[in-house]
Amino acid sequence: MNELTEYIPVLYATFWSLVPPLVAIILALITKEVYSSLFIGIVIGGLFYGGLFTAHFSFETSVTHIFNDGLVGVLSDPANIGILIFLVILGIMVCMMNRAGGSGAFGEWASKRIKTRTGAQLVSILLGALIFIDDYFNCLTVGSVMRPVTDSHQISRAKLAYIIDATAAPICIIAPISSWAAAVTGFVESEDGFSVFMKSIPYNYYALLTIFALLMFVILKVDFGPMKLHEDNAAKGDLYTTPDRPYANANPDVIKGNGKVIDLVFPIVSLIICCVIGMIYTGGFFSGTPFIEAFSDCDAPVGLMLGSFFAMVITVFFYAVRKVLPFKESFACIPEGFKAMVPAILILTFAWTLKSMTDSLGAKEYVAGLVNGASGSLLNFLPAIIFLVAIFLAFATGTSWGTFGILIPIVVNTFSGTDNTMMIISISACMAGAVCGDHCSPISDTTIMASAGAQCNHMNHVSTQLPYVVVVAAVSFITYIIAGFIHNPVVPLIIGIVLMTLTIILIKYIVNQKQSNS
Repeated sequence: MNELTEYIPVLYATFWSLVPPLVAIILALITKEVYSSLFIGIVIGGLFYGGLFTAHFSFETSVTHIFNDGLVGVLSDPANIGILIFLVILGIMVCMMNRAGGSGAFGEWASKRIKTRTGAQLVSILLGALIFIDDYFNCLTVGSVMRPVTDSHQISRAKLAYIIDATAAPICIIAPISSWAAAVTGFVESEDGFSVFMKSIPYNYYALLTIFALLMFVILKVDFGPMKLHEDNAAKGDLYTTPDRPYANANPDVIKGNGKVIDLVFPIVSLIICCVIGMIYTGGFFSGTPFIEAFSDCDAPVGLMLGSFFAMVITVFFYAVRKVLPFKESFACIPEGFKAMVPAILILTFAWTLKSMTDSLGAKEYVAGLVNGASGSLLNFLPAIIFLVAIFLAFATGTSWGTFGILIPIVVNTFSGTDNTMMIISISACMAGAVCGDHCSPISDTTIMASAGAQCNHMNHVSTQLPYVVVVAAVSFITYIIAGFIHNPVVPLIIGIVLMTLTIILIKYIVNQKQSNS
């Protein structure tokens, strides 16, 4: 065992550490098939770990690393197991809400009040903004609630997935009470983490501009790139566009009998309350720790797991008392809910394994060296540079929180005690870049959850969302250059909003010109 812990691969902390995730991403984008792409990336990571292309290559080391340290390792991690249990319970609750008639009743209620495609999209955005506790929770809840509504207004599953994704992490990263805020504060050592997080919110240009751009795209009815094809097809009745529609018959058990809107609202409210209680419980709130500190120090996966379990139990009894779903039918939802989550669980497991391969090859150390090397001569440009590095790292590894863990300590060590404002801007740039890279990465857990929530083909979601993310990222990059020089959050944000507005208007003009010429 000691030999395994002391083993350092020959390719450690070199550019080769980023090759496995890059191969997985490129293959996924080319083949539109995520399972085999992730697995090939994992295998390459294992081979590199065993010393491929060197004189010390060990096939045995590669194989044992892939399975023992990779697949078995990530499935032995309590945090990962907590997330998987949380996902399964959410799948069970969605199944219960469908069978009880809550989803059908809400769909009927919403169809009478939401008359337009724009209205259906705006309500989806509003719901996404209200569920700011956790991005997984956000993705799956908004998806299950709004799918019937968006389907009735012929909005493509790809567009719903984009709306869900754009109101998940970008909302959570600017919400003080969220699992993301807790994660960020945990990475800011030797400083008041929560205070740093609060000060960074006005500088989080990518998150703020993403929400602004999303509203503009919906209100101005702007669709471009692959998304336009999906939306045009949806208007003709095809919500999926591609032949692969893995969720086309996913909800045959929607019942519209005795169910009322309360049968959807009560479980969701219970879930929110129980998850908050679960998260502050893990932070020591009930042992005397103040609320904010308890939330900052919480164990989000465990808190969400405990909260969702108690919310499920409450929902089972609530439905039994209301006589809309007997105990037997509630428990029949357990295998159904699990089955609905299998695709997301499989992709998540592979994505986590790929990340473990990347970590074992020293990706953190390699990127840390690059950033430290750039921090001296390019000080005013550092926020913009950190933004780009964070995008690349999160895109390649598929994790925002992992990117926080790598870059935030570097930023704190660089500026702590010397330039507090630049530290805040740079930390915010790291957070924004991490969310941006995570937002468009095909191996990101949040992107996977958005696909699952919208019941959209995963690679359809990735390919349709990418142009929208790139547009916002380009404008955000400019705002960080400005912020690095003027050290003020408001002026760059105003310039960013103006640039974003002009860009979207220009895109609409170009799209309209193409349509009129075709």
